[in-house]
Amino acid sequence: MTIELLFRGDAYSKVATARVVAIHERGIELDRTIFYPQGGGQVGDTGVLLRENGERVVIADTRKGDGIDGVLHVPVTAMPQPEVGETLTLEIDWERRYKLMRLHTALHVMSCVVVAPVTGGNIAPDKGRLDFDIDMSLLDADKIERETNLLIARGVETETVWITDEELDARPELVKTMSVQPPRGAGRVRLLKIPGIDLQPCGGTHVKNIAEIGGIRVIKIRSEGRRNRRVEIVLA
Repeated sequence: MTIELLFRGDAYSKVATARVVAIHERGIELDRTIFYPQGGGQVGDTGVLLRENGERVVIADTRKGDGIDGVLHVPVTAMPQPEVGETLTLEIDWERRYKLMRLHTALHVMSCVVVAPVTGGNIAPDKGRLDFDIDMSLLDADKIERETNLLIARGVETETVWITDEELDARPELVKTMSVQPPRGAGRVRLLKIPGIDLQPCGGTHVKNIAEIGGIRVIKIRSEGRRNRRVEIVLA
């Protein structure tokens, strides 16, 4: 079954309607969704599914389901269950999502300041981080913060670009992350383009203009193993 991933076309969609196609122990499947499932280092969305009778099904997490585009909406324990075929109104926790969008986009910008292979990353509502394979002596918090904020201040519009699997294979330099490879098999791969700054595969949610990030602060740099140097940031 093909699921319409509305967040791919418009990360700013806060409300939508969808039909329930399956319910099982792992969660609720819909025919379309604005909820982003955990992946690529970004945590899954939370929010509510509203039934026509007024009941609210609180969604505590969103995870990937079966297939390339499967999405599972995980309700809080003891929530009322909708029925297969029922039409629901979807509402994401927008304040939380927007923080994730700003931090995720900020990490893209920061990855162009710290020029090194990325060995890991995570985006939560309160902070984000990237791990780099780089010598600790080359990481300076004030310099990273200053140069990242200078790039953010350019106010560049972001773009979504699609390329084929074969085109990505021919341009391996586009893949900065060593720990997470972009998904293949669907015939095309989604890239985030920040003109003049960054271009790399990413399926996450991002702001339309990097000025929306508003600036970042580097709160910690530490060693996390032989090849991992972690840089943690928060929104300024």
